[in-house]
Amino acid sequence: MENHNGHILEMLIRKKGYSISEIARVTHVNRRTVYNWFNQKYLKTEIIYRIGMILKHDFSVEFPNLFTKEDFKETSTYKEPESNDPIFWELPTHHVWKDRYISLLEQYNKMLLTYSKMDQHFNSTALEGAKV
Repeated sequence: MENHNGHILEMLIRKKGYSISEIARVTHVNRRTVYNWFNQKYLKTEIIYRIGMILKHDFSVEFPNLFTKEDFKETSTYKEPESNDPIFWELPTHHVWKDRYISLLEQYNKMLLTYSKMDQHFNSTALEGAKV
């Protein structure tokens, strides 16, 4: 069964004892928006990241396909920003996406090598069969 991002978020917020009003205040949204997040099966990674920082919770456990442990390594020293500037809430994606891109390139290169070897084997087998 697939995860419902909103339900996971709601469960952890309530489990950690935060009120909806408090989450709305620190994320600079209204309460209705927070309730809307709870009803969404898929949430933007930035929202999950913001909540994780506020709750001081490592969401790489619940969402290993979205985050790494490194993304939440600063949760213990996290302090609520004193600005409404959205730059404070951005996920540090520069290394996450670069690492994923490099990983995909490596996988792609391995696949190409495997395919190339299979193609060479197939062609050499076909040539040997044609000679006989």
